[in-house]
Amino acid sequence: MNRFKPKFNIKKGDMVIVISGNNKPRKEDGKTIYKPRKVLKVLPDDARIVVEGVGMMTRHTKPSAKNTKGGLVKREAPIHISNVMLWDAKAGVPTKVKRTRNEEGKLVRTSKKSGEVIK
Repeated sequence: MNRFKPKFNIKKGDMVIVISGNNKPRKEDGKTIYKPRKVLKVLPDDARIVVEGVGMMTRHTKPSAKNTKGGLVKREAPIHISNVMLWDAKAGVPTKVKRTRNEEGKLVRTSKKSGEVIK
């Protein structure tokens, strides 16, 4: 058991790039084609995140009061947080994050590529 809860630079609602696995960026004509995706959920205890359209799995569900049909349901499975990088919209590339203090003295996430504050 860890004594301290790890701090991650990725939050729910952020746009990220998957950098490993089946959904990593493809190279075409020497250029890398990026597809930013939205973070749906962050699971800090397991160091995993759920990303829109990544790691799709199929659940076989029985008919119930909520779902009268049942059958196959596709949904996203959590992937490890190390397999994604934050998307820098200004620079148009994935970026690392540093924490800096703003004018009010509050810690904010800043892109290392463009220097922009990430909201």
